[in-house]
Amino acid sequence: MDSLNHTQVTHFVFLGLTRNHRLELTLFVVFCLVYLLILAGNLLIMVTVASDPCLHTPMYFFLGHLSFIDVCHSSVTAPKMLVDFLSLQKTISFHGCMAQLFFLHLCACAEIFLLTVMAYDRYVAICHPLQYASHMSLKVCSWLVGALWVGATVHSVVQTVLTVRLPYCGPNVLDSFFCDVPPVIKLACTDSYWTGVLIVSNSGMISLVCFLALLASYIIILVSLRRRTAEGRRKALSTCAAHLLVVLLFLGPCIFIYTRPAGSFSADKVVAVFYTVVTPVLNPVIYTLRNTEVKSSMKKLRGRKIFFMGM
Repeated sequence: MDSLNHTQVTHFVFLGLTRNHRLELTLFVVFCLVYLLILAGNLLIMVTVASDPCLHTPMYFFLGHLSFIDVCHSSVTAPKMLVDFLSLQKTISFHGCMAQLFFLHLCACAEIFLLTVMAYDRYVAICHPLQYASHMSLKVCSWLVGALWVGATVHSVVQTVLTVRLPYCGPNVLDSFFCDVPPVIKLACTDSYWTGVLIVSNSGMISLVCFLALLASYIIILVSLRRRTAEGRRKALSTCAAHLLVVLLFLGPCIFIYTRPAGSFSADKVVAVFYTVVTPVLNPVIYTLRNTEVKSSMKKLRGRKIFFMGM
């Protein structure tokens, strides 16, 4: 009943990445370019995969979805961050904060599940090649993608409900540049310890369990490669190395943030920038620079564009 006598918080104020206005202008230019690269790189991969029949395989089907998720994930935080770099007062409404929190966890959890599915795809392709066509048919891949979105939605709803149910009566200053569960629940007008434990149990365990499952699958893959030819090992290792690098870049920061109770680590902001902005721009580079099939398809796509312009 006491919480009803408090004034409900209507908005939150971000402290942002820095309070130096000149540095903010520099960061605006840098992150604006990074965000444009995220959109351009990932949209190019999506168009390339969709337009080339040679890439209509499970691996590239999942790669196209990964690019889609990266665009969505970065768009949850980057546009607001860019606007705040130019604003003296960095505010967001309470409902806007909860919406940002919901979509952030939706996209992040979907990406974690998708990376796990991609590891399973590589495991079947390398360790059970004769059963690959039946185990990873288009219907199965579609069901897996649908299931990961359902799982991500359930996770995000749980996180949002755990956060919204707490009373917020002030203060309303977030030491961050976007709304996430750990910094928001610290502002609750009640003891949020058990809510923090539930969050660690939910987000932290998802990140950690998926990471361990990924490591186990790649250990099995590496063991099975001993029986392959040198060329077969090279091609398999090239694909797996690119995927494992993406896993480390994304899941590493997630594990750092969500496997411990909410704290005030100054490194949290840097880590948050890394997995919300930096990783989505690196994924297209990792997958295209090391993948001859994707590069070949992009060249064909560029050639068709030039042809149509000539017409």
